[in-house]
Amino acid sequence: MYAKSGEIMCAWRVFDEMPERNLVSWNSVIVGFLRNGCYIEAIDFFRILIGEDLIRPDQVSLSSVLSACANICGAAIGRQVHGIVVKNGLEYLAYVKNSLMDMYSKCGVFDDAEKLFRTIEDRDVVTWNVMMMGFVQNGSFEEACNYFWIMRREGVFPDEVSFSTVLHASAGIAALDQGCLVHNQIMKTGFSVNTCVASSLVTMYAKCGSLVDARRAFAENQERNVISWTAMISAYQQHGCADRVVEMFDEMLKAGIKPDYITFVSVLSACGHTGRVDEGFSYFNLMSESYKMNPGLEHYACMVDLLGRAGRLDEAKRFVEKMPIEPDISIWGALLGACRKHGDIDMGKEVAERLFQIEPNNPGNYVLLRNMYARGGRLEEANEVRRLMEFNRVRKEPGYSWLDVRNTTHVFKAHDRSHFMTNEIYEKLGELEELVKKRGYVAEIQYAVNDVGEYKERSLWYHSEKLALAYGLLSLPVGATIRIKKNLRTCGDCHTVMKFASEIFEREIILRDINRFHRFAGGQCSCGDYW
Repeated sequence: MYAKSGEIMCAWRVFDEMPERNLVSWNSVIVGFLRNGCYIEAIDFFRILIGEDLIRPDQVSLSSVLSACANICGAAIGRQVHGIVVKNGLEYLAYVKNSLMDMYSKCGVFDDAEKLFRTIEDRDVVTWNVMMMGFVQNGSFEEACNYFWIMRREGVFPDEVSFSTVLHASAGIAALDQGCLVHNQIMKTGFSVNTCVASSLVTMYAKCGSLVDARRAFAENQERNVISWTAMISAYQQHGCADRVVEMFDEMLKAGIKPDYITFVSVLSACGHTGRVDEGFSYFNLMSESYKMNPGLEHYACMVDLLGRAGRLDEAKRFVEKMPIEPDISIWGALLGACRKHGDIDMGKEVAERLFQIEPNNPGNYVLLRNMYARGGRLEEANEVRRLMEFNRVRKEPGYSWLDVRNTTHVFKAHDRSHFMTNEIYEKLGELEELVKKRGYVAEIQYAVNDVGEYKERSLWYHSEKLALAYGLLSLPVGATIRIKKNLRTCGDCHTVMKFASEIFEREIILRDINRFHRFAGGQCSCGDYW
């Protein structure tokens, strides 16, 4: 009773005063520590338990302590517990094996989790779920999707965790076709009414670039909670629909739903991407004043980004200096991005040097500072940054763009000539260049910082997202949406060309870069050129 009420120390005192203790008593305290986030205490208490002569741990004791190890990434302790499992002959229990797999996955020792999985003959849905979640946690989204379909072929009936996990995996690789197939399974099995699954559908469609389907999934969900509302608000934010973010937030409050930590991150981010400084501060203050919620690092990063994008760099810097918590890389990174946007080289240098100390191996910070120097004509200082990268053995991450055509993913890099349709792609780019110039396009050569002279403009036309666009125009049916993904932030020149192309070819073009979605239609972008 005390443990479930959060009064774990009272539970401890009751246990301490017990004249006789059995395994249930010990398990109650271990589980109580676990539920209250006292993971170290749960492990220490388990150590005392195994020192008892007359009591042996059971599957509840072992599963609980393994969960505690998973939460602190304590692989070494987890291995010791694994030894105790074997010693007590409990390794055959599915409940214990699932806990061991979960522990190894969350501790980053995924190979051991896979080995355990292969030894289990009678796999239930929990076993499969743990494995799929392990793949997702390790960034192996395709494998998570594959395991879902293998599970189905083996006749195991998925539950809400299975569906939510595979939808998360589909979103991770922006695999819309995969997500639609899973949605079909959800409807067949009757999980459409499950709030958790319905929220995952909204997120999947949004991250795969289909805001229309995300809206439909939200509308079909009748039992909405804070997760459902936040999923839809985040979807609008990712797609640059800031007005709808604010409207949805107001609708959510009218529906009597209390916003959570993530809801405010989405709302503040939307304000930042539309220059709503006053509204942003109003929502920021609302957190603590009306909802007694302490802002976290993500909220502070949004506020720094908000001020920075609006050009109020000095105010943004003072905001960081007055923060009640230590600023992290996201906050300094937001300020550095603002310095790049507004060309404040001196402040940019100061912020970049802080980031070099915090994360010396992140190439993005070096590249931002080097590009700022190059655009400002300070070429010698730009070369110094390049030499610093070489000295620290930091390599710039290459940019890639990809799109799916007929169940095949086609990947492009800048100046790519490896594709089997290279000649047609470059011919299409030449045609596109002529068409956009007739519409008034002027190359934004400031985005070709690594090139010189006349080659700057030519180099811009060989960026990976333009190559992907040309292939999409060649290969997809007339009028079909072109969905392009990029691993880095798209450049301003490519953004301009995408707008022209959407109008010229009367196509919807959806570009997902590392930060957000850009939906191009009729010569306009959903971000309003503010990203």
